Amino acid sequence: MKVKVISRSTDEFTRERSNDLQRVFRNFDPSLRPQDKAVEYVRALNSAKLDKIFARPFVGAMDGHIDAVSCMAKNPNYLKGIFSGSMDGGMLLMLRRRTVCRFRGHDGAVKGLTVSTDGRILVSCGVDKTVRLWDVPVATLTDSSDSSDKTPEVLLINLAVDYQWDGDLFATSGARVDIWNRNRSQPVNSFEWGTDTVISVRFNPGDPNVLATSASDRSIAIYDLRMSSPARKLIMQTKTNSVSWNPMEPMNFTAANEDCNCYSYDARKLDEAKCVHKDHVSAVMDIDYSPTGREFVTGSYDRTIRIFQYNGGHSREIYHTKRMQRVFSVKFSCDGSYIISGSDDTNLRLWKAKASEQLGVLHPREKRKHEYHAAVKNRYKHLPEVNRIVRHRHLPKPIYKAAALRRTMTEADRRKEQRRKAHSAPGSIVTEPMRKRRIIKEVE
Repeated sequence: MKVKVISRSTDEFTRERSNDLQRVFRNFDPSLRPQDKAVEYVRALNSAKLDKIFARPFVGAMDGHIDAVSCMAKNPNYLKGIFSGSMDGGMLLMLRRRTVCRFRGHDGAVKGLTVSTDGRILVSCGVDKTVRLWDVPVATLTDSSDSSDKTPEVLLINLAVDYQWDGDLFATSGARVDIWNRNRSQPVNSFEWGTDTVISVRFNPGDPNVLATSASDRSIAIYDLRMSSPARKLIMQTKTNSVSWNPMEPMNFTAANEDCNCYSYDARKLDEAKCVHKDHVSAVMDIDYSPTGREFVTGSYDRTIRIFQYNGGHSREIYHTKRMQRVFSVKFSCDGSYIISGSDDTNLRLWKAKASEQLGVLHPREKRKHEYHAAVKNRYKHLPEVNRIVRHRHLPKPIYKAAALRRTMTEADRRKEQRRKAHSAPGSIVTEPMRKRRIIKEVE
């Protein structure tokens, strides 16, 4: 004979201390809760609405420059500091939204800034044909008049500079690409490919001997320091203003282009873009990847900042203010929590990478609640109402109208191509995908 009994142990539901939470036992049988999915859907809807209510991405503005901010650099060894250079030749070290150090700078506009891997040396270049090396001071409120600088002899205007991720070398770009050792006053190597000006340079984070450059002849070139000549070159229809490597996938990089789009490429296969990132309505001026490699930030001539997923065709977030002018430089913070932008209105601005993120220390229960809200929102994001709330953004009227005009033009081009193909011989007109359409040729 079988007898079913309820067996309970007092140790399972008795609290050890009075401050402990009561243990709750739940039966997860779906038949007991027929309205479970409906309840979860309402929670996802409320979570999406709460994100909109608490979306306050702007943290604060940092002033100190008297002209447009042209470039920025972050210290890989110090989380809270940011270096900035302006068109008047001045350079600042910002710490906790205050100017803690002011460098003497250059005689003309500062075009490039970078910090060594150990965080001790700041390298700057400008239109005064000099490359200056600065000792990074301790973050105090004193002036940097005692900070020594070493000035190598340069006869060309340099427009960009970048430090090797692991080593003592840094690269400058102008009429040619020069490779420098910080202990020497002459370049240890030089690369030339064509006659046009090289406007940006970035070292690969995975292979310190590989670097990518973009030039005013609409080309993107890959260089290898172990070779005596450049490796590969890609020519596009419009100029690329900046290049950024993905730190988690070092074979991939993204190019910020003049045609309002960004293009992600695999360095091993340059004849086709991996992804085309759209949404800006004017030239994309700068780009920087998050340390996680999952997303990147772009600054544009249309006075907005956008955040893209690394494999997303459209931006997940757009930041703008009434006073912010053309954005020339953007950076992710070293922990990926904040974004710093430098614009034409002489200000640096600090933004949250997640607009509705709660600042400060979170209790474990708060953290679990945020994670649960994100999980249910992600589970029901395909449903129309949730998707509409998550995707909705308020745009300034000029950008809204420019975006509508671009959509109209794109649709007109698509219809025109369809009609041309319909009235031509079968197979005579081949439609190229957007990933290949902007590429003219690849040179090796």
